Amino acid sequence: MHFVCILCTNYVYTETLMLRIDLASNVSVYEQIANGLRAELVAGSFGPGDRFPTVRALAIDLGVHHNTVARAYRQLADEGWLELKRHRGATVRMRHHAPNRPESPERFTRPLRELLAKALAEGLPRKLLIRELIDSARRLKEGGL
Repeated sequence: MHFVCILCTNYVYTETLMLRIDLASNVSVYEQIANGLRAELVAGSFGPGDRFPTVRALAIDLGVHHNTVARAYRQLADEGWLELKRHRGATVRMRHHAPNRPESPERFTRPLRELLAKALAEGLPRKLLIRELIDSARRLKEGGL
């Protein structure tokens, strides 16, 4: 498992982000990168105008191929989170929330239930999972993640 600090800057402040990449995971590396960055974006850790490192710089920091990082950035750009410019990295965009579609809740609740089942099957205590879910729900209610 790799841990990497990424320095993201804008003209007002500097924010450090910790990405965790598990090369032994069943989840592809580009998805882990996109998921980690998306979680921070949803949590409000970065706002419009903040810049992420260039694809090549982040790839070097993570020790992965630059196309892996490029794919993660493209996924986030397709979702409306990032604006990509060649040789300048990625800039966080103002993102408007996607409209709620009827199929949306099931697309997310089912994997959440499956993840909980997997955690229980691997021996994680129910009390720990309940505590994490309550903490996550509290942060979500307060506008964070």
